[in-house]
Amino acid sequence: MQATFKISAEELDDRLLQKIKKLVEGKPVTITITTEADETTYLTANEANKNHLLESMASEPEVTFSAEEFEKHVEELLEQSGNSTDNK
Repeated sequence: MQATFKISAEELDDRLLQKIKKLVEGKPVTITITTEADETTYLTANEANKNHLLESMASEPEVTFSAEEFEKHVEELLEQSGNSTDNK
């Protein structure tokens, strides 16, 4: 039998260990622990891919606005979708 558990470090507790023990009771067990690289690390691990991503980000238009402009734009979008913030 093989089982893969994808969990956060916070979920590693005694209850989980007890459940695993019950699942494999009486059988030899091999436990392998790996961590997953975050998406940014994974995407930039390859130098060519990293350069492509950086060039792509650099070519994106830059947009700046004030906090008031942002709030006005959000309100307009919410009104268009029928979800005004006046309903709070």
